[in-house]
Amino acid sequence: MVYRMGGEEDLIKDILTRYKIIAIVGLSRSPQKDSYRVAKYLVEHGFKIIPVNPNADEILGEECYASLLEIPIEKQRAIEVVDIFRPPNEVPRIVEQAIQLRKLHNKPHVIWMQLGIVNEHAASMAKDAGFVVIMDRCIMREHRLLFKE
Repeated sequence: MVYRMGGEEDLIKDILTRYKIIAIVGLSRSPQKDSYRVAKYLVEHGFKIIPVNPNADEILGEECYASLLEIPIEKQRAIEVVDIFRPPNEVPRIVEQAIQLRKLHNKPHVIWMQLGIVNEHAASMAKDAGFVVIMDRCIMREHRLLFKE
């Protein structure tokens, strides 16, 4: 199923309640960047993050990895959601890696493309591989709206 903009509150609430381990692809080291603020918020609200950024060793106290496939196997097995902060043209490569992880570990379950990130081809690839796809929505904003801070 591919979801975007409107009417999926129950699905998103289910995702944010059920899944707590999120690989964040494109997580920045800079506290001024949206990806950093979102990751910090998620950690503060009980989520475990796995940063993916080839230019960093550690972000928010967590070891960083160059790609989804370079995450150690024990951590790969735990990933439930892949949250993407990369330009739309890079999303298919990330989804291909997530599909490889799913074939190996039957996880992750969700591909989440952040606000402003839309790639219909990648969404279709993910859907065909059995993922739930959320596109063009901010995971932090959705959490705030649904869990009324």
